[in-house]
Amino acid sequence: MGLFDMFTQEIAMDLGTANTLIIHNNKIIIDQPSIVSIDRTTGKPIAVGEQAKLMQGKTHENIKAVRPLKDGVIADFHASEHMIKEFIKQIPGIKGRFIQPALRIVICIPSGITEVEKRAVKDSALKVNAKEVKLIYEPMAAAIGAGIDVQNPEGNMIVDIGGGTTEIAVIALGGIVCDRSLKIAGDVFTNDIAYFLRSYYNLYVGERTAERIKIEIGSALEELDYPLEDIPVQGRDMITGKPKEIMVNYKEIFKALDKSLMRIEDAVMETLSLTPPELAADIYKTGIYLAGGGALLHGLADRIHKKTGLPVCVAEDPLRAVVRGTGIALKNINKFSFLMSN
Repeated sequence: MGLFDMFTQEIAMDLGTANTLIIHNNKIIIDQPSIVSIDRTTGKPIAVGEQAKLMQGKTHENIKAVRPLKDGVIADFHASEHMIKEFIKQIPGIKGRFIQPALRIVICIPSGITEVEKRAVKDSALKVNAKEVKLIYEPMAAAIGAGIDVQNPEGNMIVDIGGGTTEIAVIALGGIVCDRSLKIAGDVFTNDIAYFLRSYYNLYVGERTAERIKIEIGSALEELDYPLEDIPVQGRDMITGKPKEIMVNYKEIFKALDKSLMRIEDAVMETLSLTPPELAADIYKTGIYLAGGGALLHGLADRIHKKTGLPVCVAEDPLRAVVRGTGIALKNINKFSFLMSN
């Protein structure tokens, strides 16, 4: 085993619908959008991550910008393989090595995933020279990353709103007691905003613009304690066909997102109603932890607090909570019993 260990590099990966993050030697090395640009004629990747995102929505027929993951699972196997390969090549300890080191990888997956989808994640990792692949459920990783001691005999509730899925779980004794995985998350919010602008303003905007609006003035409440500035939005007028600009207010974005947020609230309530009474008593004290990019939506913690009556706290740096938890799981690979091996 000693020799194998010498040539083995360990990495923790959060293969997300919107962003892929990789930890190597306890540092977040890669934090880039999960997008690949592929040359249609040769089928080879032209760019990944940030560079590919700049091309999104602006490509001609020879280039396609693909998001290989949809709803938290791999939708385009070849593109995801290209993407993982390119990201791993960018890791400093691995880049430029004469002998490609063997990898030990921990990857996190949504809790509502099927066996076939699990295999797809594993196979993608094995294709990039991984000798050992372990999987960890996303809500578990998010809880560890949010600083919860998951091995304790105490119930904690985590709501992880990512790009493709929202994961809601009650965790105790190093396991998931009850959970819900919803396909309503950041991507749906982005589509809601684009749809709202199309139907109310006859303004056609691309995915990147809708996402920028969500990040800047996305709101979960109609009245925020701190008012957000209106922002200018440019797109194509659907009636005249000309480019035009309008000013958008956060209250309008609240209207656009309200329905999807209600679905997430309902799922939180449903998970609470399935929680065993002893754990429910714990959660009354510990409250709900929010993680994932969706946790950054203005006023979301307040909204969930009003709905459930429980204290709600947002994990620090929620976008990276899942990959941090996956990194901690990698360090304690032999101690944590909830890591699934191949």
